[in-house]
Order: sequence, then C-alpha cells, then structure tokens
Amino acid sequence: MEPNRHDPSRFPPERRGLTVIDGAMALIAVLLVVQMWLLTATLESFLAGHRDGVLPAALVSGVLLLACFGLFLFIQKVDREVRRRP
Repeated sequence: MEPNRHDPSRFPPERRGLTVIDGAMALIAVLLVVQMWLLTATLESFLAGHRDGVLPAALVSGVLLLACFGLFLFIQKVDREVRRRP
C-alpha cells in the first residue's frame, strides 16, 4: 500500500515549521496591506471633512496591529521549537 501523500509525518519537522512560518508571514503581509488601505481611506475621508470615521478606523487599525504582533510571536515560537529539535 502506498503511503499517503498528505501524511504530515512523512515530512521533516523543519519543513513543516517553515511551511507554518511561510503561511503566517503571508497572513501578516495581507493584514498590513489591509491596514495601509484603511489608513489611506481614513486619511482621505478625514481630509474631506468627515471626522466621524476616524475613531472606528483607529480601533480597527489597533486590532490589526495586535493581530500582526500575535502572528509575529507565533512565528518566533515555531522557529524556536524547530531550531531546538535535534
């Protein structure tokens, strides 16, 4: 019987760790693009005289910052675990 191609145990832990890190970094990149778009849209709205959207945008931007920071800590943890394995 042929081994399952998608069986995670057939890949070395280093490769699995790198895959997780790559995925988290891609998610960080997407979140940062969304945050830059939010900043641009909010600044344009603010300069047009619409000041009521500034506080909600700042709060959403703060949540995006915390999400990126959480992913960064996750990447550090995975990297540390992968490097610790013999």
